[in-house]
Amino acid sequence: MITRRQFMHLVAFGMGGGVCSWSLAQAGMRPELGGGRQEEASSPFVFTQVRYHGGDWDPHPASSPELLKEVDRRTSIVVSFRRQTLTLDDPELFSYPFLYLTGALDFTPFTEEEIAILRRFLNFGGFMLVNDASGYRGSPFERRIRTEVQRIFPAQTLERLPFDHAVFRSYYLVRTVGGRRLVNPSLEGVTIDDWTPLIYCQNDLGGAWERDALGNWRHECLPGGEVQRLQSFMLGVNIVMYALTENYKKDKIHIPFINRKLG
Repeated sequence: MITRRQFMHLVAFGMGGGVCSWSLAQAGMRPELGGGRQEEASSPFVFTQVRYHGGDWDPHPASSPELLKEVDRRTSIVVSFRRQTLTLDDPELFSYPFLYLTGALDFTPFTEEEIAILRRFLNFGGFMLVNDASGYRGSPFERRIRTEVQRIFPAQTLERLPFDHAVFRSYYLVRTVGGRRLVNPSLEGVTIDDWTPLIYCQNDLGGAWERDALGNWRHECLPGGEVQRLQSFMLGVNIVMYALTENYKKDKIHIPFINRKLG
């Protein structure tokens, strides 16, 4: 049984044809509920952030440590507390199944090669969270992201994710999309079959997660204050869990339990 990381290496080196027809569960990448660690202890979860040209690829450089602390504290995921940053054409991209892309400004359009790499990454098991750090609708970053997503997925569009989507149930039962600013009450994503490899949040989750050098929260969460910040961390944990465990929480066996909790 291959690990998720081994699978991504197969895709990266063009040997994924025979493997990609498997379900991801068969490939050993998405454990069953209660199945313990996501991968062998030598392969911890790495928060991997995309560096791109133009704009501001790193508006919240200290956002990941606090989220990783929560993932480590609350779940069985083995966590690496180092942040990895790389460009889309980095050969190591396929070593990391989770990508985080954020910004508040317009940026240079991806090259055709970068689009092809992202399409391959997302179609064959990878996941990317896109975080809009601008704090308002219609930002230059939003316009650029919508254009680039359309290039990656010409046959799909970003669509609102309903609150019965597995990302809202993968660990916590989440009913509110938190963030530094409540710009959009919903997440958006591109869904292929039952899997959503790209999720877009307009509420600036990274801004809500970030502390300054003295340990204070760097940004106020508006309008909901610390409750809104807590919701931001809950959603962040859920997104990481979803990226590594797909949507088992939506399996029929779990629906009666979830309905009781929601009731």
